[in-house]
Amino acid sequence: MKILGHRGAAGTTPENTLISFVKGLELGVDGFEFDVQLSRDREVVIIHDERVDRTSDGIGWVKDYSLKELKSLNFGVGFKTYAPIPTLEELLEMFQDKSLIINVEIKTGLIQYPGIVAQVAGLLEKYNVTNQSIISSFEHRTIVEVIKDFPNLKTGLLYECGLISPWLYAQDMGASHLHPHYAFISPELVRECHARGIGVNTWTVNEEWEIERAIVSGADIAITNYPERFSHLRSE
Repeated sequence: MKILGHRGAAGTTPENTLISFVKGLELGVDGFEFDVQLSRDREVVIIHDERVDRTSDGIGWVKDYSLKELKSLNFGVGFKTYAPIPTLEELLEMFQDKSLIINVEIKTGLIQYPGIVAQVAGLLEKYNVTNQSIISSFEHRTIVEVIKDFPNLKTGLLYECGLISPWLYAQDMGASHLHPHYAFISPELVRECHARGIGVNTWTVNEEWEIERAIVSGADIAITNYPERFSHLRSE
């Protein structure tokens, strides 16, 4: 089972910052899962929330800030450190020679961000990481767009509810992966998905019993805030 650092190593460092991604790499992750949105000047920035309030010393919507303005904020305040917001391009440039799995979650729920799929796909191609990348989203119409316009990209359907036969849903859509919340992963789900060539990547797996559930179920990837907890398990 591969391990992806959720927003870097978000349990112990400022989420979705280069500090957090470097820490995840030090902890031996196989890659990262992180979120992207667009700034006012249409730069692809790495941040989970549509607003900057929770994770920075600023207030307001990401879409209303230019990249320069976003860079003036501190996204490390919760950890009493300084950490600027990174762009997707900065992250890809930093880790382009590391052969990491790059799972980009596109946030198009509350705010649509027209054109963001093409921008993300273009950056992944620019840094030659398309083959090791997954585009995921809770907004499944965004995944349909990826499948239609960029069929070479792997896709992940994020969900946190009890779907009926989710493997058939993914198969009919043409998605390459399901991304269920850990509460909905099971050996049956993984078995049915694998029989159809669909991968299963589960989130956010932090506690010991959640880790065991992911392993017993046979998940392909576990996404976690605490990569060090998996390192300990692997060393046993």
